[in-house]
Amino acid sequence: MQTQIILDELQGYPEPVVLERDVAATLRDTGLVTVVPAHNGAWTILPSGKVGAVQIDDLLVRVNPKEKVGLSRLLFLLGYAAGPGFRPDNVAAEEDKDLFAALGESLARHGERALERGPLNGYVHMEESLRTVRGRIRVGDQMTRRPGMLLPLEVSYDDYTSDVVENQILRAAIRMMLHVPRLTESLVARLAHLDSKLDGVSALNHGAPLPSWSESRINGHYVPALRLSEIILRNMSAEAGMGHRAVASFVVNMATVFEDFAATALKEALEPYPGLTEWQYEVFMDEAEPGYPSSDRVRMYVDVVHSVRGRPAMIFDAKYKAASAGGAYPNADHYQMLAYCTALGVPRAWLVYAGAGNPRSRRVLNTGVSVVEFPLDLSREPEALLARVRELASRAYSEFDVHLAAVS
Repeated sequence: MQTQIILDELQGYPEPVVLERDVAATLRDTGLVTVVPAHNGAWTILPSGKVGAVQIDDLLVRVNPKEKVGLSRLLFLLGYAAGPGFRPDNVAAEEDKDLFAALGESLARHGERALERGPLNGYVHMEESLRTVRGRIRVGDQMTRRPGMLLPLEVSYDDYTSDVVENQILRAAIRMMLHVPRLTESLVARLAHLDSKLDGVSALNHGAPLPSWSESRINGHYVPALRLSEIILRNMSAEAGMGHRAVASFVVNMATVFEDFAATALKEALEPYPGLTEWQYEVFMDEAEPGYPSSDRVRMYVDVVHSVRGRPAMIFDAKYKAASAGGAYPNADHYQMLAYCTALGVPRAWLVYAGAGNPRSRRVLNTGVSVVEFPLDLSREPEALLARVRELASRAYSEFDVHLAAVS
């Protein structure tokens, strides 16, 4: 029988839980939760700023995001952050209480659509040592590696094969999902059938960066499966843990997810307007002083800066934080925005928070600086969420135009 422990992202489990020591250690090592000894073999389980799920044999621990963010919404945020213009249906997922079952079902469905006409084929550049001539002889390598020898030959050629990057990524995700414990027999059978269709496709090196690919007319039917596969490979692990227990984990940092999504969506929303949008814009808070190295200056990195005519015009910073009971956000965020505005000579900064509500502008005393709190409700449908970001870009640019006209 499966034991479930369900936590909220902002609130720990109310009672200590009895766990075997190796299970507690494995759970702690996933990074999803903090596991603290309590008494008599019990452990206190607290959120650690991450969301997702961990399955260890018959134990399932799940941490739900705030703001009623379901699985499909979470996958949309992850996918859009990785690729602007990402479509919500690329990662359509069942809102299942079991995250792993939902991910597996979604991967199987997209994989079946991708492989309906058989595996994708393409040309791959090969360099090998052969006993017959194929393609072009690499004369330099032949002389360096085999001086005076006629065979084998160092050759290079283009091979038309199914061992292409797209199939490698898809197969790696399918094989990882097959290691997840407690999936239904029917789902395992579907995933195994997909794996058999990719027989002969190379395995990706564990822990290595995922190979890059580009969407094209040829691989367009693969895109939803590839987007989901990348999300799985970047955020999930499935293997034997301590004591050879079956362990699977899908763990994401919601603060990073939100900040990456906001930056990506803002950059896309600002494209129609004149100017240049940059991420992690570097600026110094202090002036350079003679006799001191530049490394000694106070550096700051602004999430998003939109410059017009080569000068910073709009500042945006994303924060995945909860407001206080009274609806206020941390003072430190406003201090940070004031420092950004002062250093860049910009009169207004936009604090983009994850949450519901209406924008609010705060004018800083004895300055010409205003800080606007602009909430993004992550429980909205993807199209409504992106429309809200476009509204932010439009308001920011309109207010910049007003300021520019006033000082001209």
